[in-house]
Amino acid sequence: MADTSDIRKGLCIEYSNGIYAVVDFQHVKPGKGAAFVRTKLKNVTDGRVIENTFPSGHKLDIVRVERRKFQFLYPDESGYNFMNQETFDQVAIDGDMIERPELLKEGMEVEVLFHAEKEIPLTLEMPQHVVLQVTYTEPGLKGDTATNTLKPAKVETGADVRVPLFVNEGDMIKIDTSTGAYIERVKQ
Repeated sequence: MADTSDIRKGLCIEYSNGIYAVVDFQHVKPGKGAAFVRTKLKNVTDGRVIENTFPSGHKLDIVRVERRKFQFLYPDESGYNFMNQETFDQVAIDGDMIERPELLKEGMEVEVLFHAEKEIPLTLEMPQHVVLQVTYTEPGLKGDTATNTLKPAKVETGADVRVPLFVNEGDMIKIDTSTGAYIERVKQ
């Protein structure tokens, strides 16, 4: 058990039936009345940010979390299977915990945030971008690159992405994993 004097950025606490990380905080001592701590809290599992004010001396339940590197193996009926890089333990993670599971490629390295005492996965963080090969797209017309027109394309993981007209089948493209948008064509 800790109190408001222990609050710092990055601290994970159990609050309102969820686990929240402290994004920002400010100790306030007004001229009249008791001191308090104004905080900005981010839900670890769904990413929602809330603001909350704790009275000075309020007791908090601190949650110990660990980031571990995992390698994506394969999807099946139990979820998406990952292997710990150090212990070689395997864990199945539900698709709801992954922001864009259609961009997962076998062998890709991700970070999983674990509740340290209960050993349960809280959230999965994909790399900022991923490089995938285009397996199908309509051919673009020669010289038709003056506009920012996009066409549909399918990549090797089965995900659908909108790409510029000059991208062809077999091209390697970089995709932003947070938005699922095309970034650039990658030279092979």
